[in-house]
Amino acid sequence: MPSSIALFMTGAGTGLLAGGASCAAVQGGLLAGAVTRRAADSRKPSAGGPLPAVKPGDLAPVGAFLAGKLASHTVLGALLGTFGKTLQPGPRTQAVLLIIAGALMLLFALDLFGVKAVGRLVPRPPASFGRVVRRSARTTSALTPALVGFATVLVPCGVTLSVELVAITSGSPVAGAAVMAGFVLGTAPLFTVLGYLFRRAAGSVSAHLRSLTGVVVLTVAVWTITSALQAGGWVSFGTDARPAVAAAEPPAGPRAQAASDAPVRSDASGKQILTLTVTDFYETTAFAAKAGVPTELVLRGKDAGGCARAFTIPAMGVREIVKENGDTAVDLGTPKAGTLRFSCAMGMQTGVIDFA
Repeated sequence: MPSSIALFMTGAGTGLLAGGASCAAVQGGLLAGAVTRRAADSRKPSAGGPLPAVKPGDLAPVGAFLAGKLASHTVLGALLGTFGKTLQPGPRTQAVLLIIAGALMLLFALDLFGVKAVGRLVPRPPASFGRVVRRSARTTSALTPALVGFATVLVPCGVTLSVELVAITSGSPVAGAAVMAGFVLGTAPLFTVLGYLFRRAAGSVSAHLRSLTGVVVLTVAVWTITSALQAGGWVSFGTDARPAVAAAEPPAGPRAQAASDAPVRSDASGKQILTLTVTDFYETTAFAAKAGVPTELVLRGKDAGGCARAFTIPAMGVREIVKENGDTAVDLGTPKAGTLRFSCAMGMQTGVIDFA
């Protein structure tokens, strides 16, 4: 499974690039209502005048709102990760879920662009629930911002739904909590600013913000689907143009020890050994090997980290966590002629083994 740190960074990046604007469109009014209601009388703008400045005292309600949001989404992420761990989906099942997540993002992007044909396909919270939460945001209780923030887990924006699917594919309560917590923290910088603008700005400005959000969500959707296709082993991009091949004759004597680190070699029994060095990336992304020969893949960790440690061979259902420093052996059996693709669990790093 992907490391918790890698998923946290994925969630934070998604939140920063797309989640802030997308969620502000759905939840920004709740934040603005919870924060400004208590001082509404003293900060009403004059007709035609400039928008009132946000007072320093408003930072505490904003922080309470985001803290409540962080708490509920982190708990939800842990529950989704536990659910995914119970199901234990294989690499290709996880890839299909990520493709669904990307497809949802595409729908949300088209909806933000104003494409009416997709309006009925976009998941939305019940209107009655939205009215209840908006009424709650108008109370003057000091706890209101935190409670409203906690309740936003039930009023998800489009990108949130997609990240929730990523939490399921993590297969771990810790990793699921990490991706959701990272997502909320990633939205924090833009959420307050864009939420304020969506509530107070003129209609033309709001329209431009919706279009900009759509562009960002569309970009993230394409990236998610591309990564999922690689994680499922259906395509591979960025592999080496010249694959690593075995030497014509197995070396002997002093050269034998040096050859043990060669990407493709044969041992004394005739078994074919492929060695993939794993750091923060895969140092070899293409191998040329013999078909019909017993083959073993050695994953050699050298300060391995990030998503690269979560190694998968989707077609074989192989999932291995590479040792930070050390070897992990994967028996490939006696492969037939063809191409075998491997990748990290999130499809960001890939490679191929061509058997001929």
